Amino acid sequence: MSKLTLGSYPHMLGFEQLERLLERSAKSGNEGYPPYNIEQTSDHSYRITLAVAGFAEEDLAITVEDRQLVIRGRQRDDSDGRIFLHRGIAARQFQRMFVLADGVEVGEAVMENGLLHVDLTRSRPETVVQTINIKKG
Repeated sequence: MSKLTLGSYPHMLGFEQLERLLERSAKSGNEGYPPYNIEQTSDHSYRITLAVAGFAEEDLAITVEDRQLVIRGRQRDDSDGRIFLHRGIAARQFQRMFVLADGVEVGEAVMENGLLHVDLTRSRPETVVQTINIKKG
């Protein structure tokens, strides 16, 4: 059984980058922590919401690296001198990655009631019509 690739379609030219993005997205290994929502807030905007209870703003980092939105969290260990009889609140680090399409820009990030909201907007692509002149050979 052969692997189906975008190169298998000769009429689709220049989509190698899309194939690499799909492979990278599949390899990102997003486990279930922290849980998140993705919602469409308008025709051209989205919001990613992560449940980051227990994290302060300074414990979180948001970057865009090679068309990937990367959200990292690392809590400081504050258990010095404390004795836990039960510790059920996760205090582990995380890295959550989202692959962004061309034209998607990261807007503001807001922390509210233990939820981190990251707003994204997608610019409308311009319709371009180009006429190609044919020269005699």
